[in-house]
Amino acid sequence: MAVLPILRWPDSRLTTVCSEITGDARALAADLLETMYDAPGRGLAAPQVGVTQRIFVMDCTWKEGIYAPRVLINPEILWKSEETAAGPEGCLSLPGIVTEITRAKSVHMRWLDLSGKICEEMFTGFAAICAQHEFDHLNGVLTLDHLDPTARATAESALA
Repeated sequence: MAVLPILRWPDSRLTTVCSEITGDARALAADLLETMYDAPGRGLAAPQVGVTQRIFVMDCTWKEGIYAPRVLINPEILWKSEETAAGPEGCLSLPGIVTEITRAKSVHMRWLDLSGKICEEMFTGFAAICAQHEFDHLNGVLTLDHLDPTARATAESALA
């Protein structure tokens, strides 16, 4: 396991649509988790460390002392609730920037775990926000892309 360097905006790899993983992802998953905890974040997607493959990790409760690491390989969103909520989001690739993002309150996802087993789960609350945020990374979408032009310009100028 290794702590990997986290890419920062405007690195072009952060806006790349990732390809599916077809091989063993155990080493990458371990590195992603170690990097996420070290950062310290609650989620991290492979493109954030320069690997343009469809995998992300998340652990929404570890900062409260409840470790529940998740590894989602080749995830897909099967359903999103029509009900949405706006809230503050930060991103390890956009250090120091917190933006107000509107997301679905619930999301039903399917993915492969590290053993290749198909998993499905309905995420709600903060877990739904985290999963959608990391899923966006796999499609080359950053929180900046959810902002109106004025808010985006303000956020980008703070990053410059």
